Amino acid sequence: MTLLILLLEVIWIMAAFGGQHWTYEGPHGQHHWPASYPECGRNAQSPVNIQTDSVTFDPELLPLQPHGYDQPGTRPLELRNNGHTVQLSLPPTLHLEGLPQKYVAAQLHLHWGQKGSPKGSEHQINSEASAAELHIVHYDSDTYNSLSEAAQMPQGLAVLGILIEVGETKNPAYEHILSHLHEIRYKDQNTSVPPFNVRELLPPVLAHFFRYNGSLTTPPCYQSVLWTVFSRRAQISREQLEKLQETLFSTEEPSRLLVQNYRAPQPLNQRTIFASFIQAESSYTTGEMLSLGVGILVGCLCLLLAVYLIARKIRKKVLGDQKSVVFTSAPVTEA
Repeated sequence: MTLLILLLEVIWIMAAFGGQHWTYEGPHGQHHWPASYPECGRNAQSPVNIQTDSVTFDPELLPLQPHGYDQPGTRPLELRNNGHTVQLSLPPTLHLEGLPQKYVAAQLHLHWGQKGSPKGSEHQINSEASAAELHIVHYDSDTYNSLSEAAQMPQGLAVLGILIEVGETKNPAYEHILSHLHEIRYKDQNTSVPPFNVRELLPPVLAHFFRYNGSLTTPPCYQSVLWTVFSRRAQISREQLEKLQETLFSTEEPSRLLVQNYRAPQPLNQRTIFASFIQAESSYTTGEMLSLGVGILVGCLCLLLAVYLIARKIRKKVLGDQKSVVFTSAPVTEA
């Protein structure tokens, strides 16, 4: 029985992560996935564009609590280039609470764009993508014996989606992964990574998140995922992002750089996206907020300039009046 489970696990991993030929672009690209993987054409696919003015606040969503993330044991973790992404194995001692079942961790992986492009994430918020996205994959260990068994069952998997943006400083937690990329430059290469605090890969605040039912974002696209996408973002430096964009190849030889490994947002159809928090009234995008801020700043500067010019004019008039008073009130000397 154990041997059968292991065999199924290998078959599923091969199908989902490179055993069958699929790509993100070209004749085997994502627009052609449903021809080989029918699940990819169904109506509850991921990722999605999260429109914050259309989500439903759910006060019964429990706070998400990662356990064991800060101490993933003493054994090295396997880091692998599977030709589609960089993937880090995780021990089952890592698990989540705050979900309907106990979900134990299996692996994490990244999605990113290409150098010079601001897009790289799979999920979008208000039609705005971020530079990259981290996925931490878990399976329902209360109900199923393995990842492969859970992967085809409704809510058999729970995936955390962390949007990543560029910040000013290097992120030490992500460096535990990125510093080893040169060891797995080509497809099917792997290396060992010392255990580290996985919790630090997540945003510092976990209370604000979106929740919906969706799918794996790669073939076979099983619609078995309970998604949690955090509103707050993690940050890495520009140098770290470029290391991710420029180091790996999707082939056994340096012929095709591994970039733009993200799936386009899929139709939401009749699904509801729930939020653990009440949305702010503003529905402006980051770009619109930036433009608004610049406009307000320019307006304030113009107002200050106008006040300065008026004050200067008044001061000159007051000084002129004082001189006139002094002149007209000077004593008259008799001849």
